[in-house]
Amino acid sequence: MRYVAYIGNLTRLAVELVNGDEPSELRREFFRQHHIAEPDPRELAYLVRPLREAIAAIADSGPITPVNLLLERFPPAIHVSEHDGEGQHLHFARNGEEPVAWIGRSCAAALAHVICGDPEVSVGRCQADSCGRFYVDDSRNRSRRFCSNACASRTTVANHRARRKAATAR
Repeated sequence: MRYVAYIGNLTRLAVELVNGDEPSELRREFFRQHHIAEPDPRELAYLVRPLREAIAAIADSGPITPVNLLLERFPPAIHVSEHDGEGQHLHFARNGEEPVAWIGRSCAAALAHVICGDPEVSVGRCQADSCGRFYVDDSRNRSRRFCSNACASRTTVANHRARRKAATAR
């Protein structure tokens, strides 16, 4: 596993949790590989708010304080792992740990890398009106502006209609 892929996948996991998405295949596979049970939503609520604040700070180029607070609340337990047969790589939490602690430690460490400018991982906030969801931008030139094709299409159509209306009003 490439370290950057690990950071990117943990960042995707954090974004998925903050957006309130249904568990993805990535999330299920992460939990399976690391012997983590799907956390109870009530337990997860303890983590989601500070996670959202950290992701918002990254997406909005805000202060680093929310990421540091997340690291303080969920300090990583960095160690070398060989669990997947692909050689040694760093982990930020122990396999089989309590789910919220594992997610908190892992995501806090990944987001710390991202806010420090990991060049292959970036987080954005959807630019569609009234959306505000987050996304991991893995486009080649880091120019993504929307969380989904639906938001991009809705915005494009709205802009087209506004231009057409303005042109006919003249």
